[in-house]
Amino acid sequence: MIEYIYHQIAYFSKEQAITSMYNFNIKKSKYLSLFLISLTFVLAGCVQKRLGMDGKRYYHNGMVVCAYPDAARVGVDILKKGGNAVDAAVAVHFALAVTLPEAGNIGGGGFMVYRSKTGESNTLDFREKGPLAASADMYLDSAGNVIPDMSLYTHKASGVPGSVDGMIQAHQKYGTLKWADLVQPAIELARKGFKITKHLAADLNRTGPQFKKLNPGKSYLIKEGDWHEGDTLVQEDLAKTLEQIRDKGRDGFYDGVVADQLIAEMNSGGGLISKTDLKNYHSVWRNAITGNYKGYKIITMPPPSSGGVALLQLLRSVEHYPLKKWGFNQDSTVRLIVEAERRVYADRSKYLGDPDFYKVPVDSLLKPDYIASRMSNFSWDAATPSTSIQPGTFVGYESDQTTHYSIVDREGNAVSITTTLNDSFGSRIFVQGAGFLLNNEMDDFSSKPGVPNMYGLIGGKANSIQPGKRMLSSMTPTIVEKDGRLFMIVGTPGGSTIITSVFQTIINVIEFNQDMQQAVASKRFHHQWLPDEIEAEKGALDSATVVKLQQKGYKVTGSGGIGRVDAILQTRPGYYQGGADPRGDDTKLGF
Repeated sequence: MIEYIYHQIAYFSKEQAITSMYNFNIKKSKYLSLFLISLTFVLAGCVQKRLGMDGKRYYHNGMVVCAYPDAARVGVDILKKGGNAVDAAVAVHFALAVTLPEAGNIGGGGFMVYRSKTGESNTLDFREKGPLAASADMYLDSAGNVIPDMSLYTHKASGVPGSVDGMIQAHQKYGTLKWADLVQPAIELARKGFKITKHLAADLNRTGPQFKKLNPGKSYLIKEGDWHEGDTLVQEDLAKTLEQIRDKGRDGFYDGVVADQLIAEMNSGGGLISKTDLKNYHSVWRNAITGNYKGYKIITMPPPSSGGVALLQLLRSVEHYPLKKWGFNQDSTVRLIVEAERRVYADRSKYLGDPDFYKVPVDSLLKPDYIASRMSNFSWDAATPSTSIQPGTFVGYESDQTTHYSIVDREGNAVSITTTLNDSFGSRIFVQGAGFLLNNEMDDFSSKPGVPNMYGLIGGKANSIQPGKRMLSSMTPTIVEKDGRLFMIVGTPGGSTIITSVFQTIINVIEFNQDMQQAVASKRFHHQWLPDEIEAEKGALDSATVVKLQQKGYKVTGSGGIGRVDAILQTRPGYYQGGADPRGDDTKLGF
């Protein structure tokens, strides 16, 4: 019994511990109850201090981990009001559209992986689409060469936004609170303003000159002089747009005044999105891709996300090797992971695309025999040159500034959502009068076979530009089960590094026994087939490991931050531990 009290103190407040003891029927003995309550208060301070030294904290009633503190608070407030994980996710999404303009959005799209408290799983694809006026060669000049930046920083760079429809679909299927109550917190943040962080101030200052160049006559996110930490950012036009969405739902964005403003913006810059595109856009519910890794069930996103297939391929490629014995980021561990990654990204270049337009061979890509054959020419003697690795064969043949949030409610319903504008601040072009940014997701299509996109990713026919088609993505929102129970909710931004960041976070917990915060904070490395190099964060690999890798023919280059993982771990039934990536303003909150 004393051990039970000890854990209650460690994980919750004194008041919660006392309540739990009464629920545990301690109240059957009046004097024993009084004694134990007194003991609780005597021991609480020292026990909580002792267990709080490493920054760990556990929550029992729900948790939100996302990229900005104000948005995390919005999500927790919804959970406290009795909302479920999807209610909180909708509120967080719109709050991030205000507080994280470089990635949070109403002008972009994304993916949701959902798992109910009873184990039901589902996924929602609210990825952007190519406009009806799009064409395969739209970014090529008369000589057939890709025109620089046309798919990035012009009105033609934008796909048809899916975020608003996605949130509406998620709420209609799983939400419990009123729609207006979920959008209202974002309206208040936009109208009253919020205090910006040091990171956001730096991002706004860095991008300010391009905002001015691409948005003549507009003043969104621009001020006289530099932005500083603690400045208040007010976005009145965005507040008005959110009010339309609050009051009219889907019609508040895909029809009416906001749609008119979006089309006017397209027309002003030669963009392709039409009213027909907006009217025809609908999110799609898709069956989750599932697989197993050493007794853990992986629930992840199917195409047009490449993330789920690639993640399962990576896990299955390394499953039969003794990673735990080798150790975290040791040379054998790194070499195995890099060789798996180069083969998986080669497959991605040929076989992954929108399943509504291209028959993606998911089952073939995930067959154990196929994966074993892909790893069969891996040698410990030397690195396998990427030039000798091509997409596999079988019978029958994303943004650096994405954002992710993980949420669980008191009943155990879980949501993993990754959403993006593609590049930081998308196309950098605002919709006049509506105050939101346009995405530049068209760059995620393959503008020309064999020519890399902004993240160096190679694509082909499966991801060619077509009207109404969803562009391929690296987003990898994922939920992990253990013994039929929720184990982990995980995802990250990071463009092409998303897949490898999610993969490494999962094995950090399963193989290297890291807690959730350690797993997301640990230094990462990345390989994506082409270019043939290992990108490694500073401190990810010690000097001895780098030397060993170089001696075997691996090229190691430095990298800034890789990913910004936000994740939740269930340590035992009903006990949640968050991991908020220290690379940004990411925040974990619960109650």
